[in-house]
Amino acid sequence: MKTLAELAASQQLIFKGDGDLSIHSVATLQSAQPNQISFLANPSYTKYLSETKAGAVILTEEMATNFSGNALISDNPYVTFAYIAQLFNPPTKSTNQIHPTAVLGTAITQQIEVGPYSVIGQETQIGSGSIIGAHVSIGDGVSIGKECVIKTGVKIESGCQIGDRVILHPGAVIGADGFGLARGQKGWVKIPQTGAVVIGNDCEVGANTTIDCGAIENTVLEDDVRLDNQIQIGHNVTIGKHTVIAGCTAVAGSTSIGKNCMIGGGVGIVGHIDICDGVTIQAMALVTHSIKTAGSYSSVSPLQPTNQWRKNAVRARQLDQIARKVNQLEKKLND
Repeated sequence: MKTLAELAASQQLIFKGDGDLSIHSVATLQSAQPNQISFLANPSYTKYLSETKAGAVILTEEMATNFSGNALISDNPYVTFAYIAQLFNPPTKSTNQIHPTAVLGTAITQQIEVGPYSVIGQETQIGSGSIIGAHVSIGDGVSIGKECVIKTGVKIESGCQIGDRVILHPGAVIGADGFGLARGQKGWVKIPQTGAVVIGNDCEVGANTTIDCGAIENTVLEDDVRLDNQIQIGHNVTIGKHTVIAGCTAVAGSTSIGKNCMIGGGVGIVGHIDICDGVTIQAMALVTHSIKTAGSYSSVSPLQPTNQWRKNAVRARQLDQIARKVNQLEKKLND
């Protein structure tokens, strides 16, 4: 529990109203109660502001002017909400206990937590304060930094390097073989995948996301990369700092993605291309070539009524024929 004044002080912000108001947790505008704090960041939710029961609301100075209730004034209410939510939901701390069913192939010298039926390989190092959940498999020669959280069922293959304060959600697979094949006369020939995966500090990898090891060099995630659930990162991909990728996106091998990029859900990115810093790719887009200029990029037609879509699909198949006719007409006009 914290007072409104204490919350304001913790974020170096000013407040409007009763500074002694006790706040117990965070909630949405629609569901908040008098002992909770909410926020307004999306203009679409402005209609709920006049009806909210929240004890306080995080608002911009302009919005707070016309709000009669208690308010915490912020230039970026959503970010402020995130920090305050962390205050009420602090990270889980290591119990420094190793479950008796855990299998340890290396001496544990740091204070860490290891859950039931987890297996840790030989010559593996794990930093202090880290939590290894149940049924986790960690290969030989792995390096895991301080205060990491490796959740249930995560697999980390040999030789991978994980930075500090990294979160790997259930079912994530780090360092499986990349899809390296060469076509021979008798069929496919497997190319040994001898690289590893290197993940920087403060990264987060979603549930059932897979990051393949490099074919020769490493697959690299720089600091503060955030991956959603069920993402595929191919071998030798590099992802720059502060880039975020939404669920079900697939990135083919040897692609380089820059810093501060935002990639929507269900995006497909072909291999061996470069995406520069500061690129936003909208959901369901297909990226087939390098992007050299920062900005927002989209592809795939938006949803439309089926009858209209069918007509447009037919017309799309006729585009080449139409283009040829236009070229012929232009040629005749120029003759």
